[in-house]
Amino acid sequence: MDILGISCYYHDAAAVLLRDGQLVAAAEEERFSRIKHDYGFPKNAINYCLEAGGTTGPDLDYVVFFEKPFRKLDRILATVLQTYPQSWKVFRESMISWVLDKLWVASTLESQLGIKKDKVLFSEHHLSHAASAYLCSPFDESAILTVDGVGEWVTATCGIGKGNDIRLFKQMDFPHSIGLLYSAFTAFLGFEVNEGEYKVMGMAPYGEPRYVDKVWKLVHQNADGSFSLDMDYFSFHHSTEKTYSKKFEQLFGAPRPTKLHFFTEGTGFPKYFGEPPSNIHEISKLNQHYADIAASIQRVTEELILGMARNLQKETGLKNLCIAGGVGLNSVANTRIMRETPFEQVFVQPAAGDGGGALGAALWAYNTLLGKPRNFRMDHAYWGRSSEITTFLQSNKIPYHLIEKEDQMLDQVVERLMGGKVIGWYQGRFEWGPRALGHRSIIADPRNPDMKDIVNSKIKFREPYRPFAPSVLAECAEKYFELPRATSHYPARYMLYVVPVKPEAQSTLPAITHVDGTGRLQTVFKDQSPRYYRLIERFGQATGVPVILNTSFNLRGEPIVTTPANAFNTFIKSEMDTLVLDNYLIEKSSLN
Repeated sequence: MDILGISCYYHDAAAVLLRDGQLVAAAEEERFSRIKHDYGFPKNAINYCLEAGGTTGPDLDYVVFFEKPFRKLDRILATVLQTYPQSWKVFRESMISWVLDKLWVASTLESQLGIKKDKVLFSEHHLSHAASAYLCSPFDESAILTVDGVGEWVTATCGIGKGNDIRLFKQMDFPHSIGLLYSAFTAFLGFEVNEGEYKVMGMAPYGEPRYVDKVWKLVHQNADGSFSLDMDYFSFHHSTEKTYSKKFEQLFGAPRPTKLHFFTEGTGFPKYFGEPPSNIHEISKLNQHYADIAASIQRVTEELILGMARNLQKETGLKNLCIAGGVGLNSVANTRIMRETPFEQVFVQPAAGDGGGALGAALWAYNTLLGKPRNFRMDHAYWGRSSEITTFLQSNKIPYHLIEKEDQMLDQVVERLMGGKVIGWYQGRFEWGPRALGHRSIIADPRNPDMKDIVNSKIKFREPYRPFAPSVLAECAEKYFELPRATSHYPARYMLYVVPVKPEAQSTLPAITHVDGTGRLQTVFKDQSPRYYRLIERFGQATGVPVILNTSFNLRGEPIVTTPANAFNTFIKSEMDTLVLDNYLIEKSSLN
């Protein structure tokens, strides 16, 4: 039985293919369209999934959409009526998009895939989130927590998964939303909503949570973990242009200019920003104010999520927890749940946001709606396309070295890493979700204290406060990081925990140790990522440190690379030294 799951029209369009309950392929549309967070109909991702499964649209048994569009339209219309005339622009723009696309999902799927309408099913947004985590988790029974901006009406749920069944017994409704609260601060701090939230999380350690009391003026948390926003501080429910109100600005001051370089007295002024401004101390002080605000909203967000998690555990008495929804990508909050609640095991699937809803919708249809036995567990994230490399290199007359013996290839890469080179590492199928996990990665030596600035300035062209991740052999993680039972933690496989780097290891790993002494680690397992594992293992044999600096293979503002052509173009535009495409090694120096 073939089931295609689809999410689109809101954030991170994606498609997945299940065959008899097993995942065959999964990809977000942005990887093909090269439009970051592409929310349009995922035609390319669908074509890839069908191709990977050797099937066609008419041969599918079911196609499942990740939410119910008419219920979402009901929420938009009700909100517009409650806030009119302030909301007239929301009404105008919503109606344009709804009339063009969103009302006609079933018809679009029927025409694009050549299937009958009775094969098109609709899940609910937060049910898709819940299913995306629980039904591919290792647990037979688990508590479930979903938290995001907003689905149809719902912004967060608490539930239980048992066997094939999912029961969501508590929910928070729009406009009361942790995701939208965090997004309001994302916009205030000068970043793009639904894109820059992880930048706020990266900025937070440079500040102190001095404004926690002010943030709590915006949101009230109840004893049972539920919460409510004071809507006087927000405008996302009636404005297409701003997420926060004038009252918000009166409380926190003027918003951060979007083009303002970030640096503080503590960070110093990065050389790649050019000449320091004459008012450097004034700007440093201003940036410190914004870093303190970032630290404050991060702290309150963690407390809100912890409150929900603790109450959920108290109500269910269960030892396992599955998390999904965009807020599930908040790695710091995930770590605190693991450490500070009675839950013993936590599972977060790598595409926790809306893209992952495509997987949840398909699993819900197969396991819950149709009652089929659960037979899939997500142990890795490598569900994207693998591309043919030889033809690309030869047709473009790109000079390369083909190193057929893996040991020799790995030795050459390790030698370059130890020599301070930055390497584009492209292997096999690309990753599912927003993290590069060793198949589409830029890698470097984490022992080099200059490597963070080198990669930020010459490769990523991005903000200096953004941390880099350590990829570490799973069985060696506890030597360097404060993560007991490291091999048992699923979120660590997907960079979904931020944990302290052990004090004695921080001087060994300066390039991946964030300003607060933490790292967003990835534990690497031989069975799931054999070549990447062997590379780190070999680097460890040569240096005594089985850890590699890993960041996503892309330039600032672009999706992670998909094809050899994407990888080569990114390589050329940056100052990477070497590109490794499977067994092909390309030196920047040979292209001059």
